Amino acid sequence: MKFLVEQRREVMQHIEKYMLEKMFTYLKPVEEIWQPSDFLPDSTKDTFFSDIKELQETSKGLSYDLLAVLVGDTITEEALPTYESWLTMVDGVSRNEDGGWMKWTRHWTAEENRHGDLLNKYLYLTGRIDMRAMEVSTQYLIADGFDIGTGSDPYRNFIYTSFQEMATNVSHRRVASLAKKDGDALLSKMCGVIAADEARHAKAYKHFIQRIFEVDPSEAMLAFEDMMRQKIVMPAHFLREVGMKIGQTFGHFTDAAQRLGVYTAIDYVDILKELIQEWQIENMTGLTEAGEKARDYLVKLPDRLIRIAERMKNPGLEYKFSWISI
Repeated sequence: MKFLVEQRREVMQHIEKYMLEKMFTYLKPVEEIWQPSDFLPDSTKDTFFSDIKELQETSKGLSYDLLAVLVGDTITEEALPTYESWLTMVDGVSRNEDGGWMKWTRHWTAEENRHGDLLNKYLYLTGRIDMRAMEVSTQYLIADGFDIGTGSDPYRNFIYTSFQEMATNVSHRRVASLAKKDGDALLSKMCGVIAADEARHAKAYKHFIQRIFEVDPSEAMLAFEDMMRQKIVMPAHFLREVGMKIGQTFGHFTDAAQRLGVYTAIDYVDILKELIQEWQIENMTGLTEAGEKARDYLVKLPDRLIRIAERMKNPGLEYKFSWISI
């Protein structure tokens, strides 16, 4: 085990140089990127209250399930302190505050921080949300921790982030599309720019893992296999409301997302297929015997999962979230 940690440390130091060179290909300058205030009513203008009334009118067309998914997405985005602290605990990544992986983590966190900020303010202004109930769920999600099955292994962690950033891109894009259909152009635009951020971040993590496959293919393959055997859990899998046990609300949240087609079991398989193709898993050579077995498992997995996904029934609408007041 000590050997593997040392080996990963060497690999991550190698990847770190590439990351520093390419970092601002994946992240945008602070001075140029959008900010939440670019989309929300401006409190310094005389039109502030009329702008809020207009926002509330357009948000009235949003369906119950879409509001529920949007609140769940917002809570997930606002649990950012958990994700940042998790990334700083990964083995083999530099803690050098002047550069390296800490530099990436800080800049990635700064971009992600805007997402929850924007969505929280929007939901507050709609007048349709019990903000205290939502805020309690956010505090619970941060306080309850974050166990995604990666441990401190950098390979598993960055495979997870590759998958998860792609999943959040899908979710925000779908919410944007549904919001537009429900007549809320503002929400559609907001979720669209958030989705674009997630797409850039996904591209970064996928490229980091690609470089790891180039220098340590068998161990990277085994890490990929292990994460897929465990299944990729969502960051909000511990989601709960007041008076509930850890994770008790998550199933209802995912049911709403499945009903709307915001994020489905089919999407999970599609993301896996895209990663297999992008990392060229099927054609990878130079693997150990264990690495070859892992590769064969991964290549066959999408077909097995799609058969399960196609048999899943659309969950019925039966749950009332404490977050939604109107």
